[in-house]
Amino acid sequence: MSKSGKVYLVGAGPWRSRLGTLRGQGVRRECGRDHYDHLANPETLGWARDDAEIIYVVKRLANRGAPE
Repeated sequence: MSKSGKVYLVGAGPWRSRLGTLRGQGVRRECGRDHYDHLANPETLGWARDDAEIIYVVKRLANRGAPE
């Protein structure tokens, strides 16, 4: 079964919820699924609609030391 939909990338800059746009907030209120990573300000999660599935996406590079 094939499903179609839309994907929106909404960013506000790391930890700067005040930099989010009204359009970005509106899109997040419409979406049924909202993905976020460690850079997202937790305040912006409130932009999602109440019944949205909120998914944390682990997106960190491994801590690698300098080569010896």
